[in-house]
Amino acid sequence: MNFIKFLFSKSFIKQLIFAFIALAVFGFLTLKWLKSYTNHGSFVMVPELTGKTYDKAQVLLESLVLRSEVQDSSNYNPNYPKGAVIEQDPVGGSKVKEDRKIYLILNPSAYKTLPVPDVIRRTFRQAKPTLEVLGFRIGAKIYVDDLGKDEVLEIRHNGQIIEAGTMLPKTSKLDLILGNGVRKQ
Repeated sequence: MNFIKFLFSKSFIKQLIFAFIALAVFGFLTLKWLKSYTNHGSFVMVPELTGKTYDKAQVLLESLVLRSEVQDSSNYNPNYPKGAVIEQDPVGGSKVKEDRKIYLILNPSAYKTLPVPDVIRRTFRQAKPTLEVLGFRIGAKIYVDDLGKDEVLEIRHNGQIIEAGTMLPKTSKLDLILGNGVRKQ
């Protein structure tokens, strides 16, 4: 019973009102400080950097008080010059705060080189997806007398016979020498 009387006493209610006022003032001051500390409402527009060289992109970002960080540059795109920005995050036109990092992906100098897989004595139906999934292109199919019909007998690149494991640029065109199913005489 004394506890209930205390909850409704003038001194407790006064202290409760003072606590709420202090909490409200503290919250208001904290929000005002955060607003000024985070530059609430001020943004910088991210420029479109795709196609620009890294040096030009860097100068442009620095003029807008933005930073850049280069990420993985392994995806070659022949539509852009060597060292040009091919992707950016956040994209051009986005609004960001000053001193924000803009992540850039640059175009490497050429396609990366890959080892040619061993597809000798496999059927064309097996060899084609194996080569294409790595990024190689199938060129001419040349048939010669061999008992294994549609079996890969040789792989050629620019007229040269290629051994398994030879490093070639991605998208290289490979000519396949296939058996026609006729026994050699």
